Amino acid sequence: MSQINTQIIDGKKMALQIENDLATEIATFKTKPGMAVILVGDNPASIIYVNHKKKAAEKIGINAQIFHLSPVMTQDALISFIKELNNNPEIHGIIVQLPLPKHISEDAVLDTIHPDKDIDGLHPINMGNLFIGRPNLVPCTPLACQLLLKSVCPDLVGKNAVVIGRSRLVGKPMTQLLLSEQCTVTQAHSKTVHLAEVCQNADIIISATGSAGLIQKSFVKEGAILIDVGIIRNADKKIVGDVVFEDMIGLAGAVTPVPGGVGPMTVAMLLANVVKAYKKQL
Repeated sequence: MSQINTQIIDGKKMALQIENDLATEIATFKTKPGMAVILVGDNPASIIYVNHKKKAAEKIGINAQIFHLSPVMTQDALISFIKELNNNPEIHGIIVQLPLPKHISEDAVLDTIHPDKDIDGLHPINMGNLFIGRPNLVPCTPLACQLLLKSVCPDLVGKNAVVIGRSRLVGKPMTQLLLSEQCTVTQAHSKTVHLAEVCQNADIIISATGSAGLIQKSFVKEGAILIDVGIIRNADKKIVGDVVFEDMIGLAGAVTPVPGGVGPMTVAMLLANVVKAYKKQL
């Protein structure tokens, strides 16, 4: 097997460029876009995530507000609060940080967000539009993966792609985006038999399982492009992804690192969705 010069796809660099472009665009607006981030409860990881989103939004000129609500808040009260935000003309994008407390239905809450303010792209109307080929607001992580992929392979027509994961947050919308690029897509998941064999003919592997080291050298053909959505803290407290990153150097055509790959781009896509939602509501 020949040694390949593997390209490390720099998500941080791409995200910074996108955020700079968004800041330039926002500076031309008469009013600032407004984003509401709803956090129910005191999940430590969620608190870190929402504060990061707020900081990133404010850096480029978006008015971001965090609504930190009680963990015992009822589902009905949360739905009423979201309806108020739907009717607030100064709020152009709404995101509910997941997971929610167990007594609250994620479906009921996400279905309440107005589709035009659904910057996570998870409302059934936005999902439906994506599935029929008329995307509006698209889930941020799949959108990030698409741009990272196209940064190293602009023409995806006819490529064999394997998406590992079937969540509505990543796996299912990712498959639709790849189909829109005219890829041939296989959707794999935790119940897929002989996963390595499924992956071995893939030009593109996008893994979103949260299983550290799942994608090994034996899964990957020479020159394949790997987009790693997984983010896990291993036994040594090190942040790693689904892909055994070191094993891909010299084998894969390109690979995203963890951290520094999909994560920063996901935040950039959230901000891009806020701007898109703002312009639609003018």
